[in-house]
Amino acid sequence: MSDEEEFRKLAVELRILETTAETLQARINMVNAVLTDLNYANMTLEGLEKESENADLFVPIGGGSYIKAKLQEKDKVLVGMGAGVTVEKTLTQAKETVKNRIDQLEKTRMALQQQFAQVIEKIREDRSKLEEMSAKLSQRRTQQ
Repeated sequence: MSDEEEFRKLAVELRILETTAETLQARINMVNAVLTDLNYANMTLEGLEKESENADLFVPIGGGSYIKAKLQEKDKVLVGMGAGVTVEKTLTQAKETVKNRIDQLEKTRMALQQQFAQVIEKIREDRSKLEEMSAKLSQRRTQQ
């Protein structure tokens, strides 16, 4: 394989690696967003434990807005299971479900971050090789 062919092959590999890095970063960002949401839910469930029935609550409805509500039954929580399905659980079960999801997502995030770090390292190696090859090819052309 000629130096030019190797250079082109390395350039294509580098583009693929950069796309892979962008995809991994997007997945990490998505996992972080879900983790933030679940951590917020976990804190809310923990706070709910301390409230008495019929307590006045401010319930977030999004966009920094709240509605005032009364806590009728603090031991019944509707937990989203995905695909639009919710299941009624006790407060303890809900906290356990949320905690398990957080743990799973933390593992997923760590795996994605490891993959991302490996891809970034390979990108650095390939860029270095590409720069060396580019200098070598430029020098050859100058000599010709």
